Amino acid sequence: MKKLQILGPGCPKCRQLAANTEAAAKAMGLEYELVKVTDLREIMAFGAMMTPALAVDGVVKVTGKVPDVEAIKALLLLA
Repeated sequence: MKKLQILGPGCPKCRQLAANTEAAAKAMGLEYELVKVTDLREIMAFGAMMTPALAVDGVVKVTGKVPDVEAIKALLLLA
């Protein structure tokens, strides 16, 4: 099971990243857990200096932007 973590305070971009990530995971038929990390200290512990960010199994893959569903699928294939 993949652990997909959305790092950010809950802003509109964070919510869009969460929606795109969930859509990509569902389209791929992945077993996943989607976790929203909103605590600034936790986000900084990942080394993410810009939000929103996407981490897969604890490894940051995207920071400071909201990739589309297809781009997220490509990231998940490599993760």
